[in-house]
Amino acid sequence: MALLSPLTLNAQNHNSFLSKPYLPSLSSRATTRIPLHIKRRSLPLFRAQCSAKGGDELRSGTTASVKPQPVIIKSDEVKRSDFPPPPQFLFGAATAAYQIEGAWDQDGRGPSIWDHFTQNHEEGTIEGGINPAGVAFYNNVINELLANGITPFVTLFHWDAPLALEKKYNGFRDKQIVKDFVDFAKICFIEFGGRVKNWLTINEPWSFATHGYSLGWHAPARGVEGVEPGNPLTEPYIVTRNLILAHAAVVQLYRDHFQAIQRGQIGIVLNSIFYKEYSGSEADKKAAKRGNDFVLGWYMDPIVHGDYPKTMKDILGDRLPRFTEEEKKAIKGSYDYFGINYYTSSYAKDKPTSGQDFTYFDDMQISQETKNVFGESIGELHGSWIYVYPNGIRELLIYIKDNYNNPNIYITENGTAEIDNPEISKEEALKDEKRIEYLQSHIQNVHLATLVDDVNVKGYFVWSLADNFEWQKGYTERFGLVYICLVAGR
Repeated sequence: MALLSPLTLNAQNHNSFLSKPYLPSLSSRATTRIPLHIKRRSLPLFRAQCSAKGGDELRSGTTASVKPQPVIIKSDEVKRSDFPPPPQFLFGAATAAYQIEGAWDQDGRGPSIWDHFTQNHEEGTIEGGINPAGVAFYNNVINELLANGITPFVTLFHWDAPLALEKKYNGFRDKQIVKDFVDFAKICFIEFGGRVKNWLTINEPWSFATHGYSLGWHAPARGVEGVEPGNPLTEPYIVTRNLILAHAAVVQLYRDHFQAIQRGQIGIVLNSIFYKEYSGSEADKKAAKRGNDFVLGWYMDPIVHGDYPKTMKDILGDRLPRFTEEEKKAIKGSYDYFGINYYTSSYAKDKPTSGQDFTYFDDMQISQETKNVFGESIGELHGSWIYVYPNGIRELLIYIKDNYNNPNIYITENGTAEIDNPEISKEEALKDEKRIEYLQSHIQNVHLATLVDDVNVKGYFVWSLADNFEWQKGYTERFGLVYICLVAGR
């Protein structure tokens, strides 16, 4: 199995709001010196070498601009030294607290919306008091990471909002959440900021808004397939507005009161499928642009440029709650870096509105296709939803560079799934050939994006460190570098 250097743990705890009886929810990605070697199949990779025609004839005091010339090497020769050394480029692996920790009712911890979703203390704000057991737990985690040469990247919110706030004022459907999220972040910066230098506010707000409030697949299970119908054509947009405002407010807090002293950086984790046109038609080209706008641009446009993509404003009209001019100023530039999660790509085929629209996904006006007009598959299916398209991570990075001012980027999640097979032997499970191929080919494309395309990628973190609870999929799909046997006695 691949060992990645430096190792990055994303340890995200069960409840994102550090209020009694809640524990904090922290996502820590970290660095340790473990050599990178993934040996599998031969794929082309470029290694830069400097060459200059007539270089031996350059005289003393003469300068020359030398463009690196790509030299093809085999992808199974990729090693740590092909990337800049730490801390210029970091390798690692990720986890999330709700997916790995358990112990939902221990040490004064109260339920999150996911506990309520998958099966109750009245507080949910700092007015209810700060849980010392929660602070102690994460102090121990952070100290242990640092003691082992591991530098944490910490995410404040990974979907597990306190159930008390959902009951009190509808959670992220209400702007009150912004103040409570800022209060929570302030405690985290005070308690942990002297040791944590890399912060991320929110993990995958797109997934939280669409799967929790349009489809109903995730907590709080509102939407067409949820426990509560809600309004799947408005709630994702309301929730997203509050997520972005909460993010920007926390970034402002950090910059105003902590960053100069603690000398850290802060950003947000965004995920995206990369959409490619189904055919060369103008309609399908526009469909691909719409897809990228409705997923990545929905969040990155406001944070980088100050407002939503024009395509979204044109299609949604009054259903898209707008930012005030003051809010736009606060949101624009509210990042030092971005975390980007990438797993798969899709062909986008134009699909005009039918008048029978029920969800956010209908608003996109695209049909997501696994084959293009010529019948060419985007890639092999892994698990239930990942179509393997390694070039997609490079194409996505170039897209971000071209459209969003080439920000500093960490690939905060990238990995692949396999359907759990309880009958498989340990020896078979540990071979893990498809995962090695997937990681190798994607690391290759990250390398090309940094070397050839000049994208500012600063790190690559695998999802995930170990098999875990994969949200609505439960334990039926495995992403881990470390295999966890779920059968007692084996």
